Amino acid sequence: MAQVTKDMIIADILAIDPGNAAILMAAGMHCIGCPASQGEPLEEACQVHGMDVNEVLVQINDYLDKKAEK
Repeated sequence: MAQVTKDMIIADILAIDPGNAAILMAAGMHCIGCPASQGEPLEEACQVHGMDVNEVLVQINDYLDKKAEK
């Protein structure tokens, strides 16, 4: 399974697995459906929302790893 990095844009992260949307929304990023956010890198989106990009990356990549194990 692909690993998400902080320089990836939101649209690519959602394309890897739509379940990533729930993780981003739970972290406080409720604008992921906005067309403008789709082209924004994860690191920039986290900065705008006052989120720690590394914490978000751990959550997303843990989710993807667990899903790949099944």
